[in-house]
Amino acid sequence: MKIITLHNQKSLIKKAVANNREAQQQLFEQHSPKMLGVCRQYVKDLHHAEDLMLQGFLKVFTNLHTFKNEGSFEGWIRRIMVNTCISYLRKKNVIDLSDDDYVFNDAATESLENTTVEDIQRLIDQLPEGYKVVFNLFAIEGYKHSEIAVKLEISESTSKSQLHKARKVLQEKYYKMNKTVHETK
Repeated sequence: MKIITLHNQKSLIKKAVANNREAQQQLFEQHSPKMLGVCRQYVKDLHHAEDLMLQGFLKVFTNLHTFKNEGSFEGWIRRIMVNTCISYLRKKNVIDLSDDDYVFNDAATESLENTTVEDIQRLIDQLPEGYKVVFNLFAIEGYKHSEIAVKLEISESTSKSQLHKARKVLQEKYYKMNKTVHETK
């Protein structure tokens, strides 16, 4: 079953490179839900995330001829989406990678058992943009600090610092969220 899927994917890619609109539509329909999720991780507003996803797909179809069928096609698209989002954030000058500290509470976090994905995404959305971008690149996309440093044109130590601070802020916000939920019960 997997071989048929891979063969169909390669066939669709080949047709899409030849500007076959149906093949391009099928590829878009297959990958757009996940890629919207990727864009949404970087951009809070759903409408902006959708715009960035569409810009990303324009880049995908413009550069589809460069995909060499080495590695994951979805991974290739994902990388384009991440880069599109980072470019957008950089142009908007919203990525602040300052070393301003937040005041942290050392309270222990509760169990994640009753926490929804939406709750976690809301907490991530509340992070300052710099923290959020580094957190997403490291924790979600799996980039190393050296790769993040190159991608964001920062030092490796700044990347590590931003991740550390993002985690602390998330822990604090998670604790406050749980405290509020338990107080209302």
